[in-house]
Amino acid sequence: MKLFALRVVVLLAAAYSPVEALWPQPQNIQTGSETLRLAPGFQITVVGHGVPGDLIAAVGRTKQYLFQDRLERLVVGRGAVDAPTFSKAKVLSRLTLSLAKGASFASITSEAQKAPEDRDEAYHLVVPADGSGATITANSTLGLFRGLTTFSQLWYAHDNTVYTISAPVTIQDAPAYPYRGLMLDTARNYYPVADIKRTLDAMSWVKINQFHWHIVDSQSFPLQVPGFTDLAEKGAYSSSQVYTQSDVRDIVSYAGARGIDVMVEIDTPGHTAIIAEAHPDFVACPQATPWATYANEPPAGQLRFANATVTNYVANLFSAVAKLFPSTLFSTGGDELNTNCYDIDTPTQAALNATGRTLEQALDVFTQETHRALEAKGKTPVVWEEMVLVHNVTLSKETKVLVWISSDNVKAVAQKGYKLIHAASDYFYLDCGAGGWVGNFPSGNSWCDPFKTWQHSYSFDPVANLTAEESKLVLGGQHLLWAEQSGPQNVDPIVWPRAASSAELFWSGPGGNLSTALPRLHDVAYRFRQRGVNAISLQPEWCALRPGACDLTA
Repeated sequence: MKLFALRVVVLLAAAYSPVEALWPQPQNIQTGSETLRLAPGFQITVVGHGVPGDLIAAVGRTKQYLFQDRLERLVVGRGAVDAPTFSKAKVLSRLTLSLAKGASFASITSEAQKAPEDRDEAYHLVVPADGSGATITANSTLGLFRGLTTFSQLWYAHDNTVYTISAPVTIQDAPAYPYRGLMLDTARNYYPVADIKRTLDAMSWVKINQFHWHIVDSQSFPLQVPGFTDLAEKGAYSSSQVYTQSDVRDIVSYAGARGIDVMVEIDTPGHTAIIAEAHPDFVACPQATPWATYANEPPAGQLRFANATVTNYVANLFSAVAKLFPSTLFSTGGDELNTNCYDIDTPTQAALNATGRTLEQALDVFTQETHRALEAKGKTPVVWEEMVLVHNVTLSKETKVLVWISSDNVKAVAQKGYKLIHAASDYFYLDCGAGGWVGNFPSGNSWCDPFKTWQHSYSFDPVANLTAEESKLVLGGQHLLWAEQSGPQNVDPIVWPRAASSAELFWSGPGGNLSTALPRLHDVAYRFRQRGVNAISLQPEWCALRPGACDLTA
């Protein structure tokens, strides 16, 4: 027993230090071992002219977190073990934010909504041990915001004292990849605006910068689109389960102020059965049975894209939706197209015969026309991998590709020269492992079993099997939550803290150490709960307080 206890102490000393609770791990960090307290009247000042309102608001939120998190350090004895150092500790009274020489302020929102490749999130953070002022400098307002996020993670609380035991701290940081996302499906089950906002808050705390909003699907169309309001009127689950124009503005604004861009997805031509509620003549095989013959999940129904009227309608719909979302990115989907549906659809067959086109040729025309409408609005189309690997359609080389079916398909997408986003179901699907959801199937499992642990996603290599040139095409990646068995009731525990694993993977880069990451991820979960996000526990608290003690080989 004594030998085991000694080993735990050694692990504590060697594998974990308090400042390493930072998530994602900074690219370069130097720390000390001095205790430093925050003054009760601690102030954060921004130097310069034209400071944007969303940065001022971020400063205010940061001060709230500093004094309201009340997170005690995750060690045996918690914060009480640090209390003897408080009386002699220096006191930090101010943090100053400033842009580098020659840089000028813009809003966090406007910088977050740039194309991923154009975002500048780098920052430099210095916290002296002697109580002289801490500083954050950056070339962009967005960088200052990321530095604030890191600063807020440095501190613990005990007995009304907010402190760190790792001063001085010097950090030079920037993301390895510009796209770090989370996808949420709000069509299969509806999520109120408040739950989406809470998710956005949590995303910002781990520097996730892209909200992929899968807002409509075959089951419901909750988005109110100007000029197309019949889609939500007839396609939402109820009149109270819609996203109004005001809701969209609210969510986009809330996200932007937290350094997050919102990419909307209107999946076409598959996953569109619900459009038949408003336009039955636009949809092939609506609610055909058995549904498994004509769709990947119920209800069956796909757009009659061989019809020029339908193509024109979708192009106009895309244009209208594009006006609601300032992001440069717009996902048009393109996954899971079921050709059986069109084989039995008389209008589709008649349209193909009249034009002399094959189904693939008609899909190419549909894709070109609808993407052209988006590009005219300044948007870059984003598609699921089938549009590159399965279908013979013409895509702009600016098109971004989400690789979802398998990580094994990344190489094939890269070989075609498209920039890609990792979204592989074998690593990043949060819904996997929850059991089958279709009825009358007691032995059913989820199609993408097993459950994807944080350790599994954290171990992913974004450039595996890619050449140096192909590796340059990787924009980043994201976790995804499909909502067949999820809703506002369980969104927090099913997403957090697992989704933080990809946040660090694509910020810090691959190759992170699982043993030293786990104590930091415990900290993420505990801090999230202090802030009102119901993240699950990763281990018994006994383990969380004793880093390394519950490793398989301990």
